[in-house]
Amino acid sequence: MSETRPTFANPVFCAVDRPDLDGAIDLVRVLQPHLGGIKLGLEFFTAQGPDGIRRMGGLGLPIFLDAKLHDIPNTVAGAMRGVVGLPVAMVTLHAAGGSAMMRAAVEIADASARRPLVLAVTVLTSLDEGDLVATGQRGTATEQALRLAELALAAGCHGIVCSPMEVAVMRREFGGVPRLVVPGVRPNSRQDDQKRTLDPAEAVGAGADIVVIGRPITAEPDPAAAALAIRASLDGVAGAA
Repeated sequence: MSETRPTFANPVFCAVDRPDLDGAIDLVRVLQPHLGGIKLGLEFFTAQGPDGIRRMGGLGLPIFLDAKLHDIPNTVAGAMRGVVGLPVAMVTLHAAGGSAMMRAAVEIADASARRPLVLAVTVLTSLDEGDLVATGQRGTATEQALRLAELALAAGCHGIVCSPMEVAVMRREFGGVPRLVVPGVRPNSRQDDQKRTLDPAEAVGAGADIVVIGRPITAEPDPAAAALAIRASLDGVAGAA
């Protein structure tokens, strides 16, 4: 695996999952003092494209581009050539795309000037065992996540995206080197369409490097107060800066 990349002083990243650029910029400016970075996903990227990423990069926070690349190796390598030209600190691909696809993406990232972290998505946090069975997978969600994580790390990926429920076992299995980025985190383990959740302090205490939180911040009447409360809840938690 490639050497580790920059650390993030604040583990709280906010998922800015909205298509409007002006609204996204206004939201991030309000939240900025309380965040370690922002996650931009498909909803934003399909609406605003690379220029939107560049505009958001101008705000100064690290950007986690949750692109979830998944295609044949040549196509993913071509997509990664576009990604590395953007102000992006981390980018995702699907571990299910296989070793050759992941190696192709990592080679492009490692050879670039910015050298973003390439993170492999294991099992989506919206899925549970019943969903996996319906797609032909055998075993538990944790077993599938571990299989995909092992494949990804052997292919050179710099970290893993997994649910909060898999953080502790990932740390036991793979040690402290891989970055563990954890979406689907919910204060008080509140659920919506996320099925495998913990609260932020539990996730960080279990070994998460970054917790990605969206609606528990962005859907609140006072998003800044919600972000501040989440960051404060991590004070004194082992693993939180």
